[in-house]
Amino acid sequence: MSADSGAITRAEVAHLARLARLAVNDQELDVFAGQLDVILGAVARVGEVAADDIPPTSHAVPLRNVFRPDERRPGLTQEQALSGAPAAEDGRFRVPQILGEEE
Repeated sequence: MSADSGAITRAEVAHLARLARLAVNDQELDVFAGQLDVILGAVARVGEVAADDIPPTSHAVPLRNVFRPDERRPGLTQEQALSGAPAAEDGRFRVPQILGEEE
């Protein structure tokens, strides 16, 4: 961003587009410059509001675990688990090979 005016220039947008490997036309440069100015202004306002006496938070409200207790329950047997499989072999699900053999 240019230090003197505070507004992002078309040249700076073009430079950012080159760095991001984006092809932009002249009309898009103008649109993106305006949008980036709005974004940078919003970020600056957030920086002004952030105060040293406000602790950083990850959530606006306290969170607590709402899950049930971990209790052991009966599961499927190997035979039951494989009963609906389209293909099984040696007590395991058989799936198509997706990777070649490594050398």
